[in-house]
Amino acid sequence: MPELRDVAVTGIALAGRLAFETRDDTASRALYAEASQEAGQLAEPWRQASVHMSHALTNLYSRQGLDEARRLVDEAVRAARTGQSPLVRARAHALQAELAARAGYKRQAQDALGLAWYDMEADHTGDPAPTGFSPGHLRGFEGVCELYVGDPSEAHDRFARSASTLSAPRDRVQRAIVKTDQALARIRLGEPQAAADLLHECVDAASSTGGRVPALRLRRARQELRPWRREDWVADLDDHLMDALGA
Repeated sequence: MPELRDVAVTGIALAGRLAFETRDDTASRALYAEASQEAGQLAEPWRQASVHMSHALTNLYSRQGLDEARRLVDEAVRAARTGQSPLVRARAHALQAELAARAGYKRQAQDALGLAWYDMEADHTGDPAPTGFSPGHLRGFEGVCELYVGDPSEAHDRFARSASTLSAPRDRVQRAIVKTDQALARIRLGEPQAAADLLHECVDAASSTGGRVPALRLRRARQELRPWRREDWVADLDDHLMDALGA
């Protein structure tokens, strides 16, 4: 029955995410593969696209590699193109843009962002996934693309705009990620102490949500502050990280 398969897809994908959060990456990958296979049996391609995107993100952060994540996101885009959800399609293109930017492909990133905004500005009446993606989320992806293949000043402004709209309780993890990326932009703008001040807020957010991805992004941002490791304000940040996250 389609209804039971839909419930199964949701449950298996959630189990895959929980396995990722508890650092059982082998189990996570197996569960996501099963969820994708089950989702492929549904007459709703957007469901399979959503599974592929979640799988891609966990793969990116567990393996720290782009190739497999990009393959999964490309599959998500193909599934979303034939799906009924413009918002899922917008998110798939946004994630495709981020991964292209991380790989250094500026033109591909810009093209994918353009497609994401096209779907974001479409009519969302009847969209089966109405709360999963918003202009605020998309501006965060724009910021990441600027951070990797553009202007850090533009990245900072886009992150600030994104964070200002991510105020709902369900957006706490995403807001923590965006604010951490905003701190990275400040480092690249030559404002390391201001970045450290911003990261204190991110530490609190990561601690309260318990998310693995915000914690990983925080550690990366802290690595960018190594040239200033003897400064008191970096020591204060390290103390905060240790107290809140044990890292």
